[in-house]
Amino acid sequence: MTQVIRHSEALREKVAGWKRSGMLVGVVPTMGALHDGHLSLVHAARAQSDRVIVTVFVNPMQFNNTTDLQKYPRDEATDLALLEAAGVDVLFAPDVTEVYPDGFATTVSVSGVSASMEGAFRPGHFDGVATVVAKLLGMTQAGRAFFGEKDWQQLQVVRRMVRDLNLPVRIIGCPTVREENGLAMSSRNQHLTGPQRDIAPVLHRILVQTAQRLRRGEDVHTALAEARAEILSHGFHDLDYLDLRTADDLQPLDTLQGAARLLVAVGLGQVRLIDNIAVDA
Repeated sequence: MTQVIRHSEALREKVAGWKRSGMLVGVVPTMGALHDGHLSLVHAARAQSDRVIVTVFVNPMQFNNTTDLQKYPRDEATDLALLEAAGVDVLFAPDVTEVYPDGFATTVSVSGVSASMEGAFRPGHFDGVATVVAKLLGMTQAGRAFFGEKDWQQLQVVRRMVRDLNLPVRIIGCPTVREENGLAMSSRNQHLTGPQRDIAPVLHRILVQTAQRLRRGEDVHTALAEARAEILSHGFHDLDYLDLRTADDLQPLDTLQGAARLLVAVGLGQVRLIDNIAVDA
């Protein structure tokens, strides 16, 4: 049975007992509204850890829009049922005051990899992500932490933070889980209407087609420009970016070389979709 813990001191005692027994602890940080993408991280954590903690915390520091924060889906009872079925040992679900107590005055900021794309369109977002992840890693004292590759830039920010601060945790990226039509799973997908759900998979299809063109040696700028136009022609809006970047430090590429990533963020109705795929030379 999954134990629900809400206070860091109780969690620390639980983890200390596990570690005294020589157990390796894995953590899956989430904001709840769990779906099969989250559960794939849980399965990876169970396969590579002796004990698994899933955190559920809707982090106010990483939201630029108060309305978006208020609308973010929350359903702890359903989340807990899914975690129990998946064999999770602890659900850590702290209140905001537990994570950010009165007088909290520290922010973790990761430069470089956080500056472009999501960082440019959502100022302060990655400061909020880095701060809460640092807090959750400290609270859980896990030896391994599991993140999805759908949020590729976030994954690189977390990896850089852990390296720079010498945190004793291994960050493990897990493949994006997609619906049968190719749409990357996301808690926000539930806000798509029926017609929008028919349109949404086109985004992944265009990414795949663009990656194929780039591998054939087509001009990067031409291929990206035509892909952007095609995305908008299908009813998407507010195309924030469609970029080809180096996979690790997210530098823009004019030619395909080495390990690269094609990343996109675009609006569809009231939902902002992000996605990415590997495009290795």
